[in-house]
Amino acid sequence: MSLETTVPAGAVRSESPLSWSPPTARERLALLSQTKSVTIVGASDNPARPSYFVATYLLSSSEYEVHFVNPRLSSLLGRPVYPSLADVPGEPDLVSVFRKHSDLPEVAEEVIKAGARTLWLQLGLWHEPVAQRASEAGLDVVMNRCVKIEHARFAGGLHLAGFNTGVISSRRRLKA
Repeated sequence: MSLETTVPAGAVRSESPLSWSPPTARERLALLSQTKSVTIVGASDNPARPSYFVATYLLSSSEYEVHFVNPRLSSLLGRPVYPSLADVPGEPDLVSVFRKHSDLPEVAEEVIKAGARTLWLQLGLWHEPVAQRASEAGLDVVMNRCVKIEHARFAGGLHLAGFNTGVISSRRRLKA
């Protein structure tokens, strides 16, 4: 698969040749294996939003310490929500971003300033200048990938169809 096929619609492309290259599956596995905490920037309390789904998955199916950032919320899933990344206690490890493309340069600067190790842009987010800036600052960068899907893939939580059905049976289901 070429890099071009992984770039989502609406992506922000770089004027100059891109020196950043996407991490391989083995590199993503290594990133997730070394991660101790995940901070979700753009966390939502709306159960229909992807960030909510990722939050519930990480809290229930991973050993990560999970933090949330959203200036409009005070708590989410029984945990505090911080108004900015600078307010999150400790140094963030992996920062998973659920924000629009135009917000990404500012978010990347906050992530760099906070001393995070990994900037992870969720599905649909591809911003080459941000990836370049974060890479130059020494961060690992993942774009257009879901941290929940990648974690589940490596932890064995994905069924061949892309989700865990929870059903183990060789019998066919009866039609209703």
